[in-house]
Amino acid sequence: MNDSVSHDRLEPPGLWQHFMDHPPVGFEVCGSAASVPGFFADFDLLTTAEDDLQRRVAAIPGGRWLRRLLRWRTCFVGTTVSEYAPLPARRAPTEVIGEILGMWARRTQLLILKDIPDRSPLLDAVTNGFATTLLTQCEEQGFFIVEGQALAYVPIDFASTDEFLGRLSSGRRRDIRRKLRARAELSLEVIETGCERLQDEAFLNELYEQYLEVYAQSEIHFDMLSREFFRAILQDASLQGRLFLYSREGRLIGHNLCFIHEGMLVDKYVGFRYPAAREANLYFVSWIENLAYALEHGLRCYIAGWTDPKIKAYLGASFTFTRHAVYVRNGLLRRLLKSISGWFESDRQWFEEDKNASPPHS
Repeated sequence: MNDSVSHDRLEPPGLWQHFMDHPPVGFEVCGSAASVPGFFADFDLLTTAEDDLQRRVAAIPGGRWLRRLLRWRTCFVGTTVSEYAPLPARRAPTEVIGEILGMWARRTQLLILKDIPDRSPLLDAVTNGFATTLLTQCEEQGFFIVEGQALAYVPIDFASTDEFLGRLSSGRRRDIRRKLRARAELSLEVIETGCERLQDEAFLNELYEQYLEVYAQSEIHFDMLSREFFRAILQDASLQGRLFLYSREGRLIGHNLCFIHEGMLVDKYVGFRYPAAREANLYFVSWIENLAYALEHGLRCYIAGWTDPKIKAYLGASFTFTRHAVYVRNGLLRRLLKSISGWFESDRQWFEEDKNASPPHS
């Protein structure tokens, strides 16, 4: 994929190419003439719905049958490995929309242009302006707009992790420092993608099995990344990946794969061995270690990703949001989904109501 294809990338573009070469299980990748990446996949419409709505659907008679009816084959524009939809930097928004509609070719009932930045502080004014215009023109073409997820990030504007923790409330600071005592029992090694050690198939298998453990306990099961995908990115030195390896008593209990891109440390994937990782408070430990690494190497920002926004807020993250442009082929269904689209914006509602609540166990 040409490096100039997108002006809103927060990760190395080679990651998108590996996604296209080795898509998640059950995905069918596609792309437009302008190299806009996309994929077809089965999509549960309740994936991002509020917990209360999901519980109510599950409780009604025939709830499982209804859930199957709400699973649609969908065309997505974007990838699941990029923070924002990779959109062409040198095309007018109207041309981009035309390319997208041509790529879709009405093959499915549902088309979603995912993860369009919404006045992102991580992007420049020109890029944000392009995104705003794109959303406006999508609406003119019959799309409706829904809120996306909360992207967590931390500006590296502190001199030490102690200073960073000092900005939190006393209760949170005390709780996090108590959890960080487990760091004394751990050893940490940081290796680069493409290194000789990552040619070892047994080691690659161990890392993938740890990823699957995290995937299995996740609340959202959408994109199960393949073993081949992980092998490709771990063996690609050009991605500037950093693999953080955590061991206790000589046994690997977890890892965190990040990438360095344009002065940012971009956190992408974790793998844990349970229950050891939970006992060692590895989520909390790795958060602080990532901040320390970014600080030590003169990086300007830590991008912490989309998942677990509540616990990331507890740990001191800031947030920026995206929007999705949705097109439903059937006019009646389009009006129905547009009328209930607010049910699927739980991250935005959480952010406004409850971002300082105590975190769930990780």
